[in-house]
Amino acid sequence: MHTIVIGGGISGLAAAHRLLSRGGPSARVTVLEAASRLGGKLYAGELAGTAVDLGAESMLARRPEAVELAREAGLGDALQPPAVAGGAIWTRGTIHPMPRGHLMGVPGDPAAVADVVSPDGLARIAEDAHRAPTPLGDDVTIGGYVAERLGREVVDRLVEPLLSGVYAGDVYRISLRAALPELFEAARREPSLLAAVRGLQERAAALAPSGPVFQGIVGGVGRLPGAVADAVRAAGGRIATGVSASELRRTPEGWEVTASDGTHRADAVVLALPAPAAARLLSGPAPGAAGELAAVEYASMALCTLAFRRADLGGRVPQGSGFLVPPVDGHTIKAATFASNKWSWIAEQDPELFVLRTSVGRYGEDAVLERDDADLITASLHDLREAIGLTARPVASTVTRWAGGLPQYPVGHVERVARVQDAVGGLPGLAVCGAAYDGVGIPACVGSGQRAADRTLEQAAAGQGRQ
Repeated sequence: MHTIVIGGGISGLAAAHRLLSRGGPSARVTVLEAASRLGGKLYAGELAGTAVDLGAESMLARRPEAVELAREAGLGDALQPPAVAGGAIWTRGTIHPMPRGHLMGVPGDPAAVADVVSPDGLARIAEDAHRAPTPLGDDVTIGGYVAERLGREVVDRLVEPLLSGVYAGDVYRISLRAALPELFEAARREPSLLAAVRGLQERAAALAPSGPVFQGIVGGVGRLPGAVADAVRAAGGRIATGVSASELRRTPEGWEVTASDGTHRADAVVLALPAPAAARLLSGPAPGAAGELAAVEYASMALCTLAFRRADLGGRVPQGSGFLVPPVDGHTIKAATFASNKWSWIAEQDPELFVLRTSVGRYGEDAVLERDDADLITASLHDLREAIGLTARPVASTVTRWAGGLPQYPVGHVERVARVQDAVGGLPGLAVCGAAYDGVGIPACVGSGQRAADRTLEQAAAGQGRQ
C-alpha cells in the first residue's frame, strides 16, 4: 500500500514512521512538505556558536508517545530532563515561586496559592465549598467557569499565564472540555471545584510513574524531526521538501494529489497540516470537513532568544528555570525561560555564555507581532530589566516567528473535531492529524499522527478482507 503524507511536521513524520513500521513489507510512504525544512515548530538552530532550540524545547514525559518515538528514532541516549524545575510567576512587580498544589493554575486548596493571590482573592476561593453547583452543560470556557467558582483573580494571575504558555490563547475563550478534559469530567461529578482538583491530584499521585515529568534532547528537541525522517528514509520512505500540494481528488483506484512537482497517486492520504491548509485540500472530497476546519482560529507568537556573556551580568546571573507573566500586568513578554539553567547541554557548550528566551504574542495580539525584530528584542530587554534587574546587552539575539502557530480550542471544539473525523472517516484511505484536533503538545501531535496511520492501515486491512 502506498500512502502519501502531506505535511512534514512531527505529526506527519510520526504518521509516516508508523505506516512503515506497522505496514509490512509492501508499505510505501511519500512525505510532501511545502517548506524547505521538516519539523514545523520543532526547530533546532544556533546562536553565538551554541546549539539552541528556536521552537518547542521540551516534551511531556508522563505522556509517552514523543519520548518513545525519540527512542525508536535513535535518540534514547540523548534524552535529558531539565536540570532545574519549578519556575515562577512575575506579577504585581514581584517574582513569586510557582505555587504547588494546583492543576494548570486551578488550586485544590487556597493555601497553595497564598503567595500569589490577595487575601480577598483567597477568601473568594474558600467560598467555593459553600456555593451551589454550577451547571457545565456540554462545555464552558475555562476562564468563565473558574472565575465563577473561584474568582477572576485566580484566572488572571494563575490560570491565564499557565494556559497561555500552551495555547497562546485567551483563557476566557478556551474550552474546558477540550483543553482540560479530566478537570471537565471531575467538575461534573463534584459540586466543589476545589474538591474536583484535589481528587485529580490524589489520583495523579497514586498513578504517577517514576521519572521526570518533562524531557528534552541534547542538542535540542528540534533534532527529533530529523531523526524520525532518517528512520523513515532508512525504512524505504521518500521525503520531499519544497513541494506543496494544491489539490486532492478521490479516484476509482485511490487518491490523486496535485503538487508543485507533479501528480502523485496513492492508495491512501494522511493530511498532517494546519486546519486552513487541510481545509483547502478537503474542499473537493470532503466539503463538510473543509468548512469546519476553515473556521478554526490560530494564535501567532514569537520567540526571542538572547545570549549574554556571564561576565556582563555583573554577578546577577538569573536563577531558576524562568517565569510566566500574567497579561493582566500589562507587560509585553508572556514568559521567560533561562535556557542555560534549564538545560545543562546548553550551559556545557560554552560555560561563559548565558542563553535565555522570551515569548511574545497571544491570541488577538497581532499588532505586537507586527513590530520588527529589533523592537521585540528591545521590549524583551525592558521587561527583563523590570523583572530581574537584567541590564546587560546580549552579544547575540534572534527572533523566531510562528505566524498562525497555535490552533485555538474554543467551546464546541470537541464537537467540531468529531464532525471532521466523521466526514473524513467516511472516505476510505483518508485521515487527518495534527495540533488542530486533540492537543497541541508534542506527545499529542505524535499520538495524532500515529492514530491517523493506524486508521489508514486498519481500513486497508478491512478492504483486503472484503476482497
